[in-house]
Amino acid sequence: MSDSNKIVIYAALLGNLAIALVKFIAAYITNSSAMFSEAVHSVVDTLNEILLLYGLRKSQQAADYKHPFGYGRELYFWAFIVSLMVFALGAVVSIYQGVQHIRQPETTLSPELNYLILGFALLCEGTSWFVALKSFKKDKGEMGYFEAFRRSKDPTTFTVLFEDSAALIGLCIALLGIYLSHALNMPILDGVASLLIGVVLAISALLLGRETKGLLLGETADPQLRQNALTIAQNDPAVLSANGVLTEQMGAHQVIASLSLEFKDNLTSDDIELCVNRLESEIKRIHPEIVALFIKPQTQQVWSERMKGRLEL
Repeated sequence: MSDSNKIVIYAALLGNLAIALVKFIAAYITNSSAMFSEAVHSVVDTLNEILLLYGLRKSQQAADYKHPFGYGRELYFWAFIVSLMVFALGAVVSIYQGVQHIRQPETTLSPELNYLILGFALLCEGTSWFVALKSFKKDKGEMGYFEAFRRSKDPTTFTVLFEDSAALIGLCIALLGIYLSHALNMPILDGVASLLIGVVLAISALLLGRETKGLLLGETADPQLRQNALTIAQNDPAVLSANGVLTEQMGAHQVIASLSLEFKDNLTSDDIELCVNRLESEIKRIHPEIVALFIKPQTQQVWSERMKGRLEL
């Protein structure tokens, strides 16, 4: 577990815990549906951070005979559970509250207290968001934000960033809904705000679920890792052709790889064994996240025939 990941999650956890408490108090005092939805949102986010921390810890377990490639996918499993919780506990409850308040509007009391609490929440969520954004920008390098999100193999940072982004949007909706319901004397707008918060949470949950599902099922590793492995193999004097490589991401920092190589004809079995050892040492030196590397000797033609439909053009 990297220090930056822990900082991001702990910052979000502490912020959401404090925010949830004051939001529930404000919702109880002011009778605001939008504020109650925001309180539920903060509770869900707090539980999510706890699950991510648990998933991070479990994913660091050493490999054993039951899981010879490690426990890296524990993190992906719990990140997927997080997306389900955002939808089930966050979006559904908020939409339900919104519909109830639209059907039976109730006047919001003490809107000034809501403004104060929402301002405090914006400050806390904004701080957590900047911490997550800083970590995400560091990891994404030259890639665009959406491309980095799609290609990321570590769900901790982008999950917190998504949660905090949804939280900031939700807070702005709640603030606007409470203000308009009071200024226009239309209590129904408070319910509309709660409904919109639920929609924001649902969209966030679906995006997170889609990405973490792909990681859980197994995605190919970063293209740069694949290219580096092929380049190293092709440059070895014993290799005639580096045909291709298959990889699978087993965790945030765990990859298995299988290289297809055609060796030169004049090599002995000892020469091939030395070559395999060289390649394994060099590739793992550059990419220590590779927990297992398999090398299969075969011709380019055989590789191409067996990989039809399984590789990017």
